Amino acid sequence: MSNYVDYNQKIDYVFKIVLIGDSAVGKSQLLARFARNEFSVDSKATIGVEFQTKTLAVDNKTVKAQIWDTAGQERYRAVTSAYYRGAVGAMLVYDMTKRQSFDHMARWLEELRGHADKNIIIMLIGNKCDLGSLRAVPTEDAEEFAQRENLFFMETSALEATNVETAFLTVLTEIYRIISKKTLAGNDESDGNPGLFKGTRILVPSQEQNSGNKGCCM
Repeated sequence: MSNYVDYNQKIDYVFKIVLIGDSAVGKSQLLARFARNEFSVDSKATIGVEFQTKTLAVDNKTVKAQIWDTAGQERYRAVTSAYYRGAVGAMLVYDMTKRQSFDHMARWLEELRGHADKNIIIMLIGNKCDLGSLRAVPTEDAEEFAQRENLFFMETSALEATNVETAFLTVLTEIYRIISKKTLAGNDESDGNPGLFKGTRILVPSQEQNSGNKGCCM
């Protein structure tokens, strides 16, 4: 699958993805690596909400990923409902060298499911897998949690760009796969009207039996 796009092409889909997790787990660095292929060693904590976009090709369609990054600190948590509104994908990020950030995943997941659409596509991300000697979260623990909660799972390194693009593309491709099926079904019922879903909220069916696991550097 080629991800190069002609920016003069029309955008076929816009998918909103949110990044969630404790402060300092590397959410902003994952976004910078995916959106701009950058990594900053002196990155400062996010204040409030930031978002970036990246346009890419998925199955010969032009998809614009709108990726939202929010602060993990408690004092910025008042943005929740607006932050999650309209999101069709989420990256639940922990630092694999900090056990506490993984232990908080259940709380973050509960908040996500309380505010976002119940059928949102979610990937659990164990970031900083380049720091293998400092690992505090066994891959097996994360895989078990992901399987139990029906999440995709991948370990990444924003520093070394390990699995970052793969993680985002996995979520975007899964969203596209479901949305395109839904569009076809909708078009069959509406005499082939291609604009059926324009301007409407996208509801993503559950990913039952579609979850996948992928560890670092596989």
